Amino acid sequence: MPELFTAPSLGPLYLKAAATGPTRRGGELPETEYVRRGITVDPAELAEYNRVCGFGLRDELPITYPHILSFPASVQLMTDKRFPFPLVGLVHVANRIQQDRPVLVTDELIQAVRVADLRPHPKGKQFDVVTETSVGDEVVWRETSTYLRVGKRDDSAPQKQRREVEPGSASAVWRVPADIGREYAAVSGDRNPIHLHALTAKAFGFPKAIAHGMWSKARCLAALEGRLPEAYTVDVDFAKPLLLPAKADFTMRPTASGWDFALHSRSGKPHLRGSVTA
Repeated sequence: MPELFTAPSLGPLYLKAAATGPTRRGGELPETEYVRRGITVDPAELAEYNRVCGFGLRDELPITYPHILSFPASVQLMTDKRFPFPLVGLVHVANRIQQDRPVLVTDELIQAVRVADLRPHPKGKQFDVVTETSVGDEVVWRETSTYLRVGKRDDSAPQKQRREVEPGSASAVWRVPADIGREYAAVSGDRNPIHLHALTAKAFGFPKAIAHGMWSKARCLAALEGRLPEAYTVDVDFAKPLLLPAKADFTMRPTASGWDFALHSRSGKPHLRGSVTA
């Protein structure tokens, strides 16, 4: 269980990913788990994250913020020579976070990050990046980020079922600026070129830059702020890219156990579908 004493530097990792190219053809996931201890939150960095994502300033971390802290370790795992897929081209298709109690700005954190559960997907293969965040000996936060490696179609792979939140009767209409990808990259470290500029996005087959999925998830949860319990699970599927700049319809509706929510383009195309359960 290798221990990280500082967060890996993302710049060299991205250069390594770009140099690797599409040469890796699949195989088993490595069993490496990175552990990093003594993680503290920089209040200024947190305040900027909150501004970009729409959260208010509080003594508790937004449920999505520990993802930012663990992201460099996950990139290091996915650029390791034993990792079976190139980082470039992986698609973030789902994200699930379980918070057992609020994480405070003053908490000193331990994070453990690993990859797991390589399995079929209708469009190729998928796997999870699994992160646990602890305070002392108590695991207080768990995340499963699911990534897709597009490949040979597999119609036998199970399809994930989710309650639909249909477009129309939006709770709010958001204007998403063209530079939100660059703003989120600055606070998250996720500088994937598909999010930064139209020119760099076109190199990867997108007509414009697209919003980060984790920005969209955070922005939806910010809209639910004040309505969320202290302990809950938020599960999101990412669908169509949100091309920037954009107008987007945010829809939320209460359920017996929490909330369902969604983000659609004005044409009705789904960008994100999610649920909060207590």
